Formats: sequence, structure tokens, C-alpha cells
Amino acid sequence: MSYYQSKTVTSQDLASLRSKVEAALKEVGFGILTEIDIQATMKKKLDKDYPPYLILGACNPVFADKVLTAEPHIGTLLPCNVTIRGLGNSEFEVTIMDPIAAMSAVQNPAIEPLAGEVRGKLMSMLESL
Repeated sequence: MSYYQSKTVTSQDLASLRSKVEAALKEVGFGILTEIDIQATMKKKLDKDYPPYLILGACNPVFADKVLTAEPHIGTLLPCNVTIRGLGNSEFEVTIMDPIAAMSAVQNPAIEPLAGEVRGKLMSMLESL
């Protein structure tokens, strides 16, 4: 099982695609808690050039509450990361972590159905782009 799922999309720029991803996440009940600009961070810290690359920390509070109640240490695996990476020529790859793969290390039967539901919502978001 792959630890991620992705889709290549065409967009004029990173900012407009980021807005589209945020709206698609909202449609399936997720908000963005964190944002890391890899391109800017690597330039600042290492003086290294990277293509446009964002890591968005997405969270659905209802599911977060359920998994934290079932497994208090699962916070180390939250939030669900969604990345947007520039490929060139107005193409970007949008990638989600696969919650089923990520949560399989937890080995708590109560988590498995929740991970499946979250995966379904994130896949729906990805497919809508």
C-alpha cells in the first residue's frame, strides 16, 4: 500500500491552486491548520532553490476528536498533510497522505474505520480538482 495518493493538475500559479485546494478541503469538512512553504524555507535555511512546494496541514475536527479519544498518542500523526508541488509548465502535483497507510502503524482496531472514512473524504477532495 502506498503512503500517498496524488493527482497532477494544471493551474496558472501556486496561489490560485492553493485557494482551490482549500475550498475543496472545506467541501469535505477540512480546514487548514498549518502551512509550510518548502520553497521559501529551503532558500532561507540552505540557500537552495526548490520548485514551488507547499505542505498544508488539514484537519477535520470531528475525526480528530474521534481518533484522539481512541488513541491519545495519535497526535504525532496529525494533521493530514496535503502537498502542492510545482512540476513546471503550469503543472502541479497535489498529494494527500493516505490515512489508512499512516494509521496502520498504530495497530488500534478502533482507528481503522475512521482512517477509511478520512481517506474517502480526502480522495473525494483530490478527485474534485
